[in-house]
Amino acid sequence: MKQRAVGSGRVEIVDYLRVARRRLWLLVGIPLVAGAAAALVVLLGPQQYAATSYVAAPALVGGSAAQQYTGTQAASQFAAAFAAAVTSPQVVDQVSADTGVPADTLRDGLAVKQVGASSQLTVTYTAADRSTVDPVLAATGKRALAFLFASQVGIATDEVKTATDELTTATRAINDWEKANKVSQPDKLYQSTLQEIASLRQQQLQMQAVGNTRGANAAAESISAGQKRLDGLGPKLPDYQALIAQRDSAASALASARQRLQQARAQSQAADPEKVTSVGEVQPVSRVKALVGLVLPVLGAGLLLAVLLVAVLEWLSRSRRAGQPSAVGRAAPAGGRRGGDDTVVLPAVTASVPEQHSRHR
Repeated sequence: MKQRAVGSGRVEIVDYLRVARRRLWLLVGIPLVAGAAAALVVLLGPQQYAATSYVAAPALVGGSAAQQYTGTQAASQFAAAFAAAVTSPQVVDQVSADTGVPADTLRDGLAVKQVGASSQLTVTYTAADRSTVDPVLAATGKRALAFLFASQVGIATDEVKTATDELTTATRAINDWEKANKVSQPDKLYQSTLQEIASLRQQQLQMQAVGNTRGANAAAESISAGQKRLDGLGPKLPDYQALIAQRDSAASALASARQRLQQARAQSQAADPEKVTSVGEVQPVSRVKALVGLVLPVLGAGLLLAVLLVAVLEWLSRSRRAGQPSAVGRAAPAGGRRGGDDTVVLPAVTASVPEQHSRHR
């Protein structure tokens, strides 16, 4: 059984080689035609020009927890965010408006790469018009950095405005409450009244001890008046204290928003394109590199297409042969023979089944 399996495998390999030899013109011709077409596209196409812009912004990555990109993955996060910003519709449309280059051309020509595992990036732009390479790179760096960091300033500014409005609303509510109840700062008035009553009671005790009845009675009247004020203020204090708590919360939120705005402005200043970007010299793109980069993948794709086409043709050929009438039952010499298409033709059967049974009897 093992020998048969090995033999069968050899036959299959031989069959594959036979098919490849018979369809060699397809296996060789299609990749060559595809490669030649790709080479013509590169050689006959216009000369391409490219330049590289370097983005080095170490002050924007790592450091304090207040920055956008912190932690062990800060550099990778910044690189991914910058690459996404460069090709985002908003940035591409802005660069297109600044330079006059179509958005589709910008997307095809821009490429962003991270330098190793650092926070430094390279932005390469390739185009047929040499005069547009430098302006595109400058505008791309400016717009992408503004998209990532200047937008944070706008968000922080909106937070400050919202917190300021909340503080203004809370302060206005306190003023309205004081006008409606005809009392100013009832919490402080309540505390001062308590202290006054405690002092009067001490004075009353001292006067009673020395026999100053008149003074003790006057102190008692003052204590009674103070207690009435406390009784009037007590029920109102919870509502007032709730308003005070809202005002304090709004004041705390405003302080935090102002701190975030200050940090966002600091990051935006650190992301100044004139400080963190530099554009290299525009150079013509080597046609040899372009050929290698385009022709080799096209050759591989053409070879794959040729293999698939040969497989389909062989399957169609075998399906056509399988659809022909069976050779079993045809007259043939004893022992059978092999047809021209490698089909085994069996000997014809001349005796019917009943006759075979009668002979046995």
